[in-house]
Amino acid sequence: MARDAYKYFRVEARELLEQLGQGILDLEKQGGAAQALVPRLLRLAHTLKGAARVVKQPEIADWAHAVEDALAPWREATETVPRECIDQVLERLDLIGAQVATLVPVADAASTGPAPSLPEEAVRTLRTDVAEMDALLDGIAQTHAQIAALRRSGERVAGAGALARRLLDQLAPRRSVDNARPGSATHQSQALAGELQSLVGGFERGLVASIDQVDRELRQLRDAAEQLRLIPAGALFTALERSARDAARTLGKRVRFEGRGGEIRLDAQVMGAVQGALLQGVRNAVAHGIEAAGTRQAAGKPFEGRVTLEVARRGQHVVFRCSDDGAGVDLDAVRRCVQRKGLLATATNALGVDALLQLLLRGGLSTAGAVTEVAGRGIGLDVVRETAERLGGEVAMRTAAGQGTTLELTVPLSLAALDALVVEAAGTAVAIPLDAVRRTLRLAPQDIARSAQGDTVVYEGRVIPCVALGQLLDGAAPASPRHALSVVIVEGAGALAAIGVDRLLAPAKLVLRPLPELAPASPLVAGASLDVEGNPQLVLDADGLVLAAQCAGVPARPAEAARVPVLVIDDSLTTRMLEQSILESAGYAVHAAVSGEAALEQARRQPYALFLVDVEMPGMDGFTFIERTRADPALRDVPAMLVTSRSSAEDRQRGRDVGAQAYVAKSEFAQTEFLERVRQLVQTS
Repeated sequence: MARDAYKYFRVEARELLEQLGQGILDLEKQGGAAQALVPRLLRLAHTLKGAARVVKQPEIADWAHAVEDALAPWREATETVPRECIDQVLERLDLIGAQVATLVPVADAASTGPAPSLPEEAVRTLRTDVAEMDALLDGIAQTHAQIAALRRSGERVAGAGALARRLLDQLAPRRSVDNARPGSATHQSQALAGELQSLVGGFERGLVASIDQVDRELRQLRDAAEQLRLIPAGALFTALERSARDAARTLGKRVRFEGRGGEIRLDAQVMGAVQGALLQGVRNAVAHGIEAAGTRQAAGKPFEGRVTLEVARRGQHVVFRCSDDGAGVDLDAVRRCVQRKGLLATATNALGVDALLQLLLRGGLSTAGAVTEVAGRGIGLDVVRETAERLGGEVAMRTAAGQGTTLELTVPLSLAALDALVVEAAGTAVAIPLDAVRRTLRLAPQDIARSAQGDTVVYEGRVIPCVALGQLLDGAAPASPRHALSVVIVEGAGALAAIGVDRLLAPAKLVLRPLPELAPASPLVAGASLDVEGNPQLVLDADGLVLAAQCAGVPARPAEAARVPVLVIDDSLTTRMLEQSILESAGYAVHAAVSGEAALEQARRQPYALFLVDVEMPGMDGFTFIERTRADPALRDVPAMLVTSRSSAEDRQRGRDVGAQAYVAKSEFAQTEFLERVRQLVQTS
């Protein structure tokens, strides 16, 4: 059989290469301020060289030695390490990485067949190990179920101890009568009963202590296994930074890469699936977005372009946002490319920004003047779109001339780790993401202001809604607290809300899982976590909580609003369901659409009295949707209200320019004013 002589070397070499690669990129980014990195990089290269010689890999040892030779002159230098030296080191690291990938188990002398090939380590880590980790977690859950059975056995042992005490108590009066006869049957029975009580009591205490210890250790093991099931998003950043650096070097540009949200831990399978798409997004940003240094300086920009990859959780999804500060998409070049390829029968001059960006995402289009190593074939964005479709997600683009482009890949969460605050409300323990918790407070009844529009409190000089979590979860009627109330100040949807709870239980590290497909959707719920016995615990969505708190004081429906049809257009399930709940409570007939394109089709099939439109949506955005309706004779008279998280003066002006009759920022949402504005608009339609 084959013995793997390189098993530990492969692991060590990959770790050293990762540290060397990141260190070299940091050295290039930080310039003269990073000279302290050189001694550390020399130590890493020396360790790699020694390990390679131990396993008789002279080529790897020689390349590691070449890395030492390249860096050694700069150990004590004060000037910046030249770019040529950085290139030379990175080339050697690439050679070492390729050689390490070829190492396979060595055949024993007794083996008659060839050594089996070793699957790529990254694939093994992302797939086989994940399956083994799931099996481990299932085993822990089953073992914990047996612990629960042992606890029940412990209760029966405690019952036996109680019986022994009762027997001893019953024998005590008889012993006092027969006290002069130590060897009597009564005396012996009482001694036996006392010994039995002592034995049973000792067994019970030992059993309970052992069960508690095993329970604690199983919980720790499960927490560790859950974390190993996940990978920090920052594991992607080194490869993405190297890709940005190499593309810029090829094109003669200067680029700085920045990664954000690297601490978020995600399912390894999602990370593996999106890595290729993100590499394409970063290369596209460098090739098509970032201008040459001279062009940037002429435009008043820093000579070094910036590409940023941000990772964030958004409810039951994770968002990968790649943005640059370049020139933006050359829309005229896209139009010319579309005309040249004959992709549309109509004139391209009529196409808006969003329509052109959607054509780019289809693939096959490129604004590059020639085919190079990094651009020109129109494949990159097609890879991103295909990844989104394969994962059941979405991809969207936004661009602004002279300011840059943002590519956003949104995919469903399978697993994600998060810190949470566990609270109790209406007899149920639920978790609130800790990154949304701003503070916990203890409020007296007089601290809460009450009105027909709902309860409010003052927090840091701001008036914010206050609502009991139990009211949001089970729809119970609000009740005035007679005693002090514990509240959690939650930030979400660009606003704050005070969420009242019965008890603050404890902070916890959880693994967020999606709800089963057949579970009823709720804008309040981001997913669930499982305890060691496999019991689910709801994890709440911060955006949904805040929006629900803002809407908690919706008044009773006005009779005149009955059956008036309203179309809500928003790609966020949370926003759609909350707006629908508010409007239906007020008596409106509500239909919903998840995109501008779908909304146009619905509006042409059925008349509506009002459009409620989000701005930022995949494909056609809200501004473009309103422009299209104003150009359509059948829809031009239907009023439109923009309901969006964008609140700048420029966005509000653009809303007026395209023909929106009202503009509501989600951070300033107040249900009473919202319903009054809806009532006014539907009366004009």
